[in-house]
Amino acid sequence: MSEYQLHSFAQSGNAYKVALLLELAGADWEPVWVDFFHGGTKTPDYLAMNEMGEAPVLVHGDLRLSQSGVILDYLAQRYRDYAPKSEEERREVLRWLLWDNHKFTSYIATLRFLMTLAAPDKRDPAVIAFLDGRARAAMKVLDRHLGARPWIVGERMTIADFSCAGYVYYAEEYGVDMAGEYPGIERWRNEIAALPGWKHPYDLLPGHPPGG
Repeated sequence: MSEYQLHSFAQSGNAYKVALLLELAGADWEPVWVDFFHGGTKTPDYLAMNEMGEAPVLVHGDLRLSQSGVILDYLAQRYRDYAPKSEEERREVLRWLLWDNHKFTSYIATLRFLMTLAAPDKRDPAVIAFLDGRARAAMKVLDRHLGARPWIVGERMTIADFSCAGYVYYAEEYGVDMAGEYPGIERWRNEIAALPGWKHPYDLLPGHPPGG
């Protein structure tokens, strides 16, 4: 058995954040497929592991961790290349982690789910339009930020980058042309994709396509 087990599925950008760090860090890890689309996160066994009924969950020995930001923070203590190097950097990384979960991943993930993964009768055009506006407002914030610096915090990749990168490789599934609309994000995500060991979420995690 590998040192780390990541309960995850390929359509989850939150799971991808963690998987990508483990992969780029050269960690001894393995994905454990969660059949999310058939209630895999709602079974009694899964809820006993994570009462929130969400993926990912990282298992490391006797430790069980949920919520991608918490997992990234934990892994940064073990893989220090991606950790903040000062108290000032720690606060800045935390600022972007919280912003990502509240403003960036939250809207993009929900938009993409409704546009691509939800049943057709659940795709309310008004809701999609609202989420699209919110997602694009968040993308503008990150695009401006990355237009002036190579990485989100400092001069190297940190867990802030892993967090915000969770859904940027699914862009065609939520109708965004990154190269044409958000060149700062496009340049940044290409820099990440050029790193040794990078894989697209559908190549890194199991379960794509759903039911396939």
